[in-house]
Amino acid sequence: MPDLSFPPPMASGWALAGAGAALEIDLDAIAANYRLLDARTGAATCAAVVKADAYGLGADRVAPVLEQAGARVFFVAHLEEGIRLRPHVAPTARIFVLHGPMTGTEALFTRHALLPVLNSMEQVANWRAHATQAQKALPAALQVDTGMSRFGLSEADVATLAQTPAALDGIDTKLVMSHLACADTPQNPANAMQRDRLRAMAARLPAAPWALSASSGIFLGPDYHFNLVRPGAALYGLAPNAQTPNPLRPTVRLRARIVQRRAIGAGDGVGYGLTWRATGPRRIATLGIGYADGFLRSGAQGGCAWLGDYRLPILGRISMDSTTVDVNDVPESVLDAATHVDMIGPRRSVDDVAHDAGTIGYEVLTALGSRFHRTYRQAVACDASPRQNKASV
Repeated sequence: MPDLSFPPPMASGWALAGAGAALEIDLDAIAANYRLLDARTGAATCAAVVKADAYGLGADRVAPVLEQAGARVFFVAHLEEGIRLRPHVAPTARIFVLHGPMTGTEALFTRHALLPVLNSMEQVANWRAHATQAQKALPAALQVDTGMSRFGLSEADVATLAQTPAALDGIDTKLVMSHLACADTPQNPANAMQRDRLRAMAARLPAAPWALSASSGIFLGPDYHFNLVRPGAALYGLAPNAQTPNPLRPTVRLRARIVQRRAIGAGDGVGYGLTWRATGPRRIATLGIGYADGFLRSGAQGGCAWLGDYRLPILGRISMDSTTVDVNDVPESVLDAATHVDMIGPRRSVDDVAHDAGTIGYEVLTALGSRFHRTYRQAVACDASPRQNKASV
């Protein structure tokens, strides 16, 4: 009886041969983007945001590279992300958890050397109680809401803390921070309003470094850098805004396998709903990638793949596991030699894919699926020594 079992998943070549698409992550580019951002921020500390598994690219692989490039401060969203990250960076690295401690989880923060970002009076009170129980001051960040109405202490909360400083007893304030709502539109007056509101609110809280800017905010200029910046999307190559050229290096290349090719005739439909029909003889190809892989269904209209210099428009709807493209203009000899086409690559960035899907690059990156054959590229050794003019936060 024939052996129908699969070879081990890590068998040489099998994972790539069996995958519908291959994702290459350029760790050198991520490190280069960090160094570029660090250079733009003057004396401010440049942290690194690695929440959502480093925007879908693998925090266990990305965070050590960022640390080698000079990052000493990291941000995640959830407690579990911080716990998972801790073994992959130095014990001295600071890891802030943006959502703060949910009630009853305070001891896990100290156990894993994580710093909570306190967003409410309840979190402040619970962290203070935890410090009292520990019989020592415990580090934390205070986040203030400067106008986004999402996370952070309100102006009334800050006034209460200013009037009753004992409410912060036992809390070693390492950072006072907020978050810009409109940083990707540089001329929006909300940016200056939030900057000025942070100055006013932070001045009423214990002395500590201030932070406001994430990726796009860095490009608003020095008035927005304060003592610490915390880029996320920019590390992974996403454009800080749509008004200026993107100075960041692309960090991913996504290639989908050509699973099947066929010729169709006039009137033949393609895909679910037969929403696209050929007006004449056409050659098409089906690719092994779909919305289950995070290649968004909404990106079909106007979307494309690339085979070298040949643009391959998407035909019809994107399916769960496949996408159909037009290869009519590609010479048969080129197609015969091809096994994969670029979905994200030199001719089409993550931001381009997002534009076609009516969304943002953040969603495209974090949606990239687990079925890809993933490879990491790193050839350049990073200089881990921090810049001499950088302050420590």
